[in-house]
Amino acid sequence: MSTFIKDFIEREKMSRRNFLFASAAGLTSAAVVGPWSATTAHAGSHGGWSMAWSYRDRASAYWNAIVSGGEAYVESLGMSASDMTNLINEGSSEKSLADIKAFLAKNGGKGAIACDANDSPNARPVVEAVREAGGYISTIWNKTDDLHPWDIGDNYVAHLSWSGEKPSEDAARLLFDKMGGKGGVVHIGGIPANIPAIERLNGLKNAVNDYPDVELLDVQSADWDTTKAAEVMSSLLTRYGDDIKGVHCANDNMAYGVIEALRAEGITDMPITAFDGNPEAVELVMKGDLLATVFTNPHWGGGIALALAHQAAIGAFKPSEEPNAHREFYGPSILVTPDDAAKFKATYLESTPTYDWSDRWGLSAGQIQYK
Repeated sequence: MSTFIKDFIEREKMSRRNFLFASAAGLTSAAVVGPWSATTAHAGSHGGWSMAWSYRDRASAYWNAIVSGGEAYVESLGMSASDMTNLINEGSSEKSLADIKAFLAKNGGKGAIACDANDSPNARPVVEAVREAGGYISTIWNKTDDLHPWDIGDNYVAHLSWSGEKPSEDAARLLFDKMGGKGGVVHIGGIPANIPAIERLNGLKNAVNDYPDVELLDVQSADWDTTKAAEVMSSLLTRYGDDIKGVHCANDNMAYGVIEALRAEGITDMPITAFDGNPEAVELVMKGDLLATVFTNPHWGGGIALALAHQAAIGAFKPSEEPNAHREFYGPSILVTPDDAAKFKATYLESTPTYDWSDRWGLSAGQIQYK
């Protein structure tokens, strides 16, 4: 009999297959003939500028929420959601760059783009390609610490991230308290070169320093993937067995795989924390299957990243005249626990808050800090 997690994994696979099939058939919107794959919807424009979102995939609730935010911004301009181009890199840095170059070439350089680079090194060639073509771009999550919008110029409008370290540390402290302040914990991480993977692991390590009786047994990467996380967790259970008293996951999707692996061994009371605040994860928090998840408001993030790029392109503001705190900034995050999960669900999941996309930095949590 299928469990919730097995059903999720099947939906995840089906979602990817269906999206690719529909895109190839031209059903997601008018297909574009060009060097990128059929996972590209047709471009729309406003003020003569075409808009696009470049991201990893449509298999997770997180990225669907990001896309919905971009579409909400486009719709706020009186356009159709299908007027935003989807550039899906499928985990390939080469495809990410090629898709963006092709989009810019097709539109004569007049492209306003929001992008999550496939990994941190991928960000520099992407933003340089946009600058050379005369387009405008905002990035989220992944970039190297030595890459800054003000060094590239107005075409690199802004970089938005979420401080993964402090929320991850808060989640870890909650986890350790649930463990009684002692015992072994394992961490299931994302792609090692991704900034959020690095920060969320650092947050865990910060918390471990304050709990002398908690031991970090192992850190393993599952590349943000549910199925890989189930396999990794199974291996960890074989190696460490009853020494594992808690699991710290770098995102919700991997937590689902961890839960499946634990249930396969008859373990239903292991405390687990996660990150993203996806609807399925919030349901699991309400049921007691997850101890906590961290919400980063991807709908707002997806909308504001595209709004910044597009508004700079049409001259609504000049990026170089803004302070650095407006060009590299953190978005908001919320730790969702059993105590507030129902209220959180009603506010953010059962209804979507509306945002004034001209209020560019109203929800900023401050300038990004580097160590």
